[in-house]
Amino acid sequence: MAFFGTVARRIILASASPRRHQLFRLLFDNFEIIESQVNENLSLGMAPLQLAQHLALLKAQDVAEQIDDGIIVGADSIVVVENKILGKPIDAADARKMLGLLSGKVHEVYTGIAIVEKPSNATKITGAVTHVTFRNIENWEIDRYIEIGNPFDKAGAYGIQNEAAVFIDKISGCYYNVMGFPVNEVYQAIKPFVMDNRAFGDGYRSAFSE
Repeated sequence: MAFFGTVARRIILASASPRRHQLFRLLFDNFEIIESQVNENLSLGMAPLQLAQHLALLKAQDVAEQIDDGIIVGADSIVVVENKILGKPIDAADARKMLGLLSGKVHEVYTGIAIVEKPSNATKITGAVTHVTFRNIENWEIDRYIEIGNPFDKAGAYGIQNEAAVFIDKISGCYYNVMGFPVNEVYQAIKPFVMDNRAFGDGYRSAFSE
């Protein structure tokens, strides 16, 4: 059973990521997935965490426009190495370049989280950063990972939870953030929406099932 179990409100995750789906199940037994159609523009000139939060909010708002009542969670993750922002690779050559940049270096994974409640449009924005150290990776190891690791739907071209684990010397910060969903940050942000109706006026009750 998830931490909150089944709640009385409509809970929506605005993400197509299977990793986020898996981790969101730690919090809720009942939630829906509605993928946002927001273009992940990484060239807005913002600081990394601000950019991730901005994109997460756009995703949550995009889905919020489609519903009348509920709690929507948006998320966005980016990888930064030597002040260079890495999104998702477009092909094998791009993935190879990204993994080469990460080899032997410390990089940062930023995730922005945005929660929008309808119909009040109350909003909460938060985020997390984790520092990840890669060992030096040999070229054949990069090629092998591209062959088996499905790097194309992941920022920075790797997933900490899969075969890329063999590249990682250490992490500092939330492990789940590197998967794209810092569970404790999400929990802390969404808890007031689930447990407390004071922000929403008369006629609302706690979403938490008694």
